[in-house]
Amino acid sequence: MFRPANSYGSGPRRRLVPLLAERGVDLSWEQVFRLVTQPPQRLSMDTLAARCDILDCQPNDLLEVKVVNVEVRKTAGEAGPAQPRRITIRRPDLT
Repeated sequence: MFRPANSYGSGPRRRLVPLLAERGVDLSWEQVFRLVTQPPQRLSMDTLAARCDILDCQPNDLLEVKVVNVEVRKTAGEAGPAQPRRITIRRPDLT
């Protein structure tokens, strides 16, 4: 579906698409909208690296690691699978 350029709005979304494309990350307008307006469920390393380059920051400035499952029972000598950890994306204050 074709949408006129001005229907995508202005601000970070509009500026982010070409900046990401310059760094080899091609995202649709909808993907960039979700990236800007809500914490992503998944984020590729290429997208993270491009965002850090654009914002002139480090991944630690954007990511916050939180342990989801704190209680893990293991028996002595048992090596279980690594537990998944959920991360939270923090947006830097650009004001």
